[in-house]
Amino acid sequence: MIYIVVLIIVALIIAWFVSNKVKGKDEVEEEGREVPADCCGAHEVCEADSLLSSSDNIEYYNDEELDRFRGVTPKGYSDEAIEEFRDVLYTLKEREVAGWMKSIQLRQIQLPEIIREEALMIVEERRV
Repeated sequence: MIYIVVLIIVALIIAWFVSNKVKGKDEVEEEGREVPADCCGAHEVCEADSLLSSSDNIEYYNDEELDRFRGVTPKGYSDEAIEEFRDVLYTLKEREVAGWMKSIQLRQIQLPEIIREEALMIVEERRV
C-alpha cells in the first residue's frame, strides 16, 4: 500500500515538473517571436502579410522579366514559364512572398495556378 502511495506522489511530482517545463518553453517562444523587419508593430496582425494591397506602389523583387507574362491566363503557361515563376518564388524570403504576390497583381500578371497555390501555402504557413 505504501508503495502505491509513493508511486502516485512521484508521478504527481514528475507531472508537475513536466507541465512547468512546457509552460516555461511556451513563454520563451512567445518572447522570442520574430517580428518582420517590414512590420510597423502597430497592428496585432502584421499588414505586411496581407494579400490585399492598400497602396498602388509596385515593388520589384528582382523579377522584372516576369512583366512579359502580362495578359497570359493561369492555364496558358508553358512548363518553362512555370519554372521561371517557381525560381523567383523560391529565391524570396518567406516574409517577401505576400508582397511579391501583391506586386504581381498590381503589374497585372496572373500567376500560374500551381505557383499561386504554392505561394499561398507559404503565406498561410507564415501566418500560423
